[in-house]
Amino acid sequence: MLPHNVQMASIRSPLQAQIVQWLVQPGDTVQAGDVLVILEAMKMEHEVRATHAARISELFYAAGESVAEGDLLLNQELLKHIPRGLETDLASNPAASAVPQPTPPQAGARPDLLKLLDRQARTLDAARPEAIARRHALGLRTARENIAGLCDVGSFMEYGALAVAAQRSRRSEEDLIANTPADGMVTGTGTINGQSAVVMAYDATVLAGTQGMRNHQKTDRMLGLALQNKLPVVLFAEGGGGRPGDVDMPIVAGLHVATFASFARLNGQVPVVGITTGRCFAGNAALLGCSDVIIATKASNIGMGGPAMVEGGGLGVFKPEQIGPSAVQHSNGVIDILVDDEVQAVAKARHYLSFFQGPATQWTAPPGLALREVVPENRLRVYDNRAAMAGIADVGSLLELRTGFGLGIHTALARIEGRPVGLLANNPMHLGGAIDADAADKAARFMQLCNAHGLPLVSLVDTPGFMVGPDVEATAQVRHVSRMFIAAAHLRVPYLSVVLRKGYGLGAMAMTAGGFHSPLFTVAWPTGEFGAMGLEGAVRLGFKKELEAVPEGPERQALYDKLVAHQYDNGSAIHMATTLEIDAVIDPAQTRTWLVAGLQSGKVLPQQRAGVDSW
Repeated sequence: MLPHNVQMASIRSPLQAQIVQWLVQPGDTVQAGDVLVILEAMKMEHEVRATHAARISELFYAAGESVAEGDLLLNQELLKHIPRGLETDLASNPAASAVPQPTPPQAGARPDLLKLLDRQARTLDAARPEAIARRHALGLRTARENIAGLCDVGSFMEYGALAVAAQRSRRSEEDLIANTPADGMVTGTGTINGQSAVVMAYDATVLAGTQGMRNHQKTDRMLGLALQNKLPVVLFAEGGGGRPGDVDMPIVAGLHVATFASFARLNGQVPVVGITTGRCFAGNAALLGCSDVIIATKASNIGMGGPAMVEGGGLGVFKPEQIGPSAVQHSNGVIDILVDDEVQAVAKARHYLSFFQGPATQWTAPPGLALREVVPENRLRVYDNRAAMAGIADVGSLLELRTGFGLGIHTALARIEGRPVGLLANNPMHLGGAIDADAADKAARFMQLCNAHGLPLVSLVDTPGFMVGPDVEATAQVRHVSRMFIAAAHLRVPYLSVVLRKGYGLGAMAMTAGGFHSPLFTVAWPTGEFGAMGLEGAVRLGFKKELEAVPEGPERQALYDKLVAHQYDNGSAIHMATTLEIDAVIDPAQTRTWLVAGLQSGKVLPQQRAGVDSW
């Protein structure tokens, strides 16, 4: 007969298993959380722990015997009084005794965790002080420093950090870990401006940033995630092309890798940003060239072949600095945004991506009255119409693209009352605003960029038309300028046109999505003037006989001036509005009001079929 203050409780098996080892014997005293017995099922060991302080009274099975779920394993005397009925619950609920119990913290980390932490530390910059010092001596940041500057603090999650070069057959494991961390490429996901993105950075301090087998695998993995989850991609491209030293796989040329096709497949699906500094050649340059926008530092050199490839092709011996310097690549349109250093490059990347991350909730309007003074009263005087762009965009939002190329047209991303838009504007300071082949290419591609990612387009028109003449036609002008019509014909985004001054001929039609009635609206400032061609040329051609009938000199000049004034009056913005060829003439100070209304009413349509580029 047990004393009246002693309570009994049973422990039952939580599953069908075999007794591996008893850790207690009858008479032993245990505390809550102590392991009582170890069971084995499906090659896995299960610990059964004590739920309360108790003294073991009886064991019912020996080591090696099998038990079924719910079988009684042991009886115990509880050493502390518990509410009546709990001992019954413990006996009838076999799972209760198997619930994991918290264990006291260990004095030191487990060996397996210590091994991992040590291995992870060896992938970081601090593990290679000499290589990092050489990088910093060049005034450059490391791949990891650039990623840290790009991503929101603490958000980057690295994929494939423990990879090493595929060179185990020729190098020791220690050598590979020490000198080829992450196989020369840091990849992962992080947030930029609070939204997720895929980030990849070639590490020029590891095997010169070459493309190895493992970093190709890492790249392909990240590109697949980006496409599947519709995540923007930022690529830091610096280094060369394929790496001949990766000998662990029986590969001859490696031309079967999927990286380039996978990267190109992102085109039009997600925003893709390429950033480079230093030397970017061959495979690195090929990926960079597939980006929507290329941000490069002034110290960059970009080329499809580096010095070794050029020399190997028998084309001469050149220094890296002679191949694709930034000044050349900015003026020819390869570089969209040219910056001083990587700090600026990362800041521009964050700014660029913000336009594809939705409306801003806070914004500041520029002074609207300033727009009244943008166009000079003298209709022949040139002006910088970037002042019009700045006067329309939210303060601080304007981001110009390809400033060194296609100077006849400005292209920029901006916000209007927080809404992201693309801005096109003729440049009267270059060829009087006439559109040449480069300007047309720049405008057409910008339309495609905004169309792919759903950004409305705002066009600021001031052009005498397409550039003409024998020299211009030698540049394939016919094909190039037609790109603007084709790009506009496939637009699914709202298109809003504002004529600031000259709206002449086919060039003005190209700037208004193919014709003045193609946009959601076409309005003009009071300074607007219109015609099938330039007024002066129209008078010289259309009134040639009348002019020749008057003696050359002041009398003919007076007639010419009178005819031009008549043409100007006939083609004025107000007269154009009376014939309904444009929708309205507006006070320049009301431009943002019109644009906001248009952006509110315009809709982004589903993706349309792809067209055939004219060039």
